[in-house]
Amino acid sequence: MPGSVGRIPTPSAAPSGLTLRLSDQAWSATPLGPRQLWDPALRTVVDLVLDSPVAMALTCGDDLVLVYNDRCAELLGARHPAAFGQPAPQVFGDLWQTPGIGDVIERVYRTGEPFLERAASLPHARSGIARPDQAVFVRGHWAVRDASGYIIGVLTIAAESTQMTRQLQSLGELASALSGTLTLDDVARVALRFAATSFAADLVAFGIDDGPDWRTVRRVPGDLLDEVDERLPPLWHRSPVDSPTPLAATARSGVPLFVSEGQPLLATATDRHDERIRALAALPLNTPSLRGALTLGYRDPYPWLPTERALLTAWAELVAQAAERARKFEKQHGTAQLLQRSMLPEHLPDLPRLRIAARYAPGVDGNATGGDFYDAFALPGGQLAVVLGDVAGHDVRAAALMGQVRAALRALALSDPDPACVLRGLDRLVASLGAEAHSDELFVTVLYGVVDPEAGRLTLASAGHPAPLLRRAVAGGPTMAEYLDLPPGVPLGLGGRRVTHTMEFRAGDTLLLFSDGVVERRNQDLSDGLDQLAVTIAAASGGAPRTLCAAASSAVPGTTEDDVAVLAVENALTPSRSAAMAVPAEPTAPGRVRRWLTAQLTAWQVAESVIGSAVLCASELTTNALLHAGTAARVEIDLSPERLLVSVADSGTRGIVARAHTDPLSSRGRGLGLIEQLSDAWGTDPTVRGSTVWFEMLIPAGQRR
Repeated sequence: MPGSVGRIPTPSAAPSGLTLRLSDQAWSATPLGPRQLWDPALRTVVDLVLDSPVAMALTCGDDLVLVYNDRCAELLGARHPAAFGQPAPQVFGDLWQTPGIGDVIERVYRTGEPFLERAASLPHARSGIARPDQAVFVRGHWAVRDASGYIIGVLTIAAESTQMTRQLQSLGELASALSGTLTLDDVARVALRFAATSFAADLVAFGIDDGPDWRTVRRVPGDLLDEVDERLPPLWHRSPVDSPTPLAATARSGVPLFVSEGQPLLATATDRHDERIRALAALPLNTPSLRGALTLGYRDPYPWLPTERALLTAWAELVAQAAERARKFEKQHGTAQLLQRSMLPEHLPDLPRLRIAARYAPGVDGNATGGDFYDAFALPGGQLAVVLGDVAGHDVRAAALMGQVRAALRALALSDPDPACVLRGLDRLVASLGAEAHSDELFVTVLYGVVDPEAGRLTLASAGHPAPLLRRAVAGGPTMAEYLDLPPGVPLGLGGRRVTHTMEFRAGDTLLLFSDGVVERRNQDLSDGLDQLAVTIAAASGGAPRTLCAAASSAVPGTTEDDVAVLAVENALTPSRSAAMAVPAEPTAPGRVRRWLTAQLTAWQVAESVIGSAVLCASELTTNALLHAGTAARVEIDLSPERLLVSVADSGTRGIVARAHTDPLSSRGRGLGLIEQLSDAWGTDPTVRGSTVWFEMLIPAGQRR
């Protein structure tokens, strides 16, 4: 409901007590219209205001019309009931211009930035007193947004308690933190952290429906969470739909539960923390697309005062709104991910002399399918075809076109791999699709090449795509990284002459194909990004494709709204040895990985010092994958005379695993710091199928076999 709400006339038939909600007929007579047509955020906040025992007021729309509750009516004194539904500047008259009154609300409405006054003197116009006296209140003001993110009003809460001041401030901070959440994992982290710190609870739990079951996550004071843990998904637990726990019962009934003294979790206790809880509050989270509940408990009896019940209700309402947004995002994101997965290769070829790696990260907000694509596949003659392309746009149409181009390219290449011939065939395809759609806005660029490792030759052709980078290891000299002098050509569908370029691709060389999202940054020249990429690739410790893909993705500082796609192919000096192991999602998996990796590296006669470090790092990565992704994993090792590369891939949704400085006393999250200390390089590759975390260890010159 962005924009002006208009004036709400005082309903003539309004009940005398505002806590008795106005009838649908009364609301329909106002510019707000029938309640069933309101934005969910407005309905939630109005209900919260009218039901709250704490003084609350909502100023709606550009006219800042007032909606308030009984407690606030007492503060308004003689201005009530005429003030209800009238513009606040009109209600308060000259007082509105007093610093700290009207200017604060107008600023919050205009900027969306919350504002808290820890001690404010407000006129307290009691009934029957001609001259208002002064009372000191704590006031918090927060912007209220609709489902589209537009500000539709300002919520004001007034209280007189020091404890309330802290909790109100925390409530505002919670609203701000929840506004930045995208997934249910994010919402759970923020909600649990808020309850554990603001209410000093001994047990906090968050649960939502998940198909036929419930899934819950909780926090207790004994949890030691460091920076890495906070960035990784929480550990969810499943329970049946008919679970008798207070959380599940409250979620099913939609009715809050407050137990002041007793043993509310004894019958369903899973550990000693549950058994020791004496007081419990359970708040339902019910929205059109989600059912759930929040619980908060103490080890001592607790009275649950009305003001605290109101704050807990507000906490639950904010979390419910954020959880519903997150569920919608995850549904859209899952659809986008599923579509993206069908567009990219499931696995890259495993060839004796060529090492291949790719990295893909969608731009925008993760809710849209990307237009970048890569591919690598073996040709009938033993060569390798490599492709990297870009379709303009981030929508389903762009993804569909990308899929058509990729499929057609592979079919053309398997028939005749000549790059110029393949691009001419794609020209005809894109031109035909454009004519069929009556559109001349189909913009597709492609770089396609054929790698012949036996002949040491590389043949490329470009259709408007950035030139690739070639990294050459010069014997006795510095490593060079230079852009190939390849005619750029024009994008597909525009015809034009397609020219191939053939060059040497010697043992030790690495070819890097990339999309423009790697080098383009807002307010920065493209040439600067290209220069930074070349310097970064030349300075890399080796030519391993996975290492170079990670380095390329972070070579240019700053964020990009475009997709990032990188494909690297190394013509290895000597063939490497590789092996892989499927890891089940079971507690015994890390032990299996340790035994398998030790036996494999011992059989390959790797030095014991390297084996010990590699086994420890691989075990930590496997544990992290099982804990935080919750899926089966795949461990791969690749050994060359110069280095050992170990990767652990999962199919979860944890995203990029970030470096962080961990607390040495923490019992969790220390594995990543250990890997950083023991390995020569490590990183994480986000993919549309999950995450791959890898590390590389250089083999000492005297220990190479």
